[in-house]
Amino acid sequence: QVQLVESGGGLVQAGDSLRLSCAASGRTFTSYAMGWFRQAPGKEREFVAAIRWSGGSTFYADSVKGRFTISRDNAKNTVYLQMNSLKPEDSAVYYCAAAARSLITVVTTRYDYWGQGTQVTVSS
Repeated sequence: QVQLVESGGGLVQAGDSLRLSCAASGRTFTSYAMGWFRQAPGKEREFVAAIRWSGGSTFYADSVKGRFTISRDNAKNTVYLQMNSLKPEDSAVYYCAAAARSLITVVTTRYDYWGQGTQVTVSS
């Protein structure tokens, strides 16, 4: 059974940094694309960043480009989201997701597995 477990969320001030982790288990993810999404209250879930597990190519939403970095640690089966220069508008529940396809996708419905989410709150 595939399991994705996020951690690292919290309450920070604007300009601070956080690193989210997503521990993946249950199968080999080398042919998967991994993504981070977020959902703020009253808003739809939106794409943040994605990475191909094999090769490591990445893609970012314009709203986070230059501030967030997605990476993975093959040995630990873990995907990270380093978030710098955080803004109040980054506040949301952040979800890790896995798509059983090697190409990166920003489409929510193309991801097959989801974590439970971790709350990030950025105060001004």
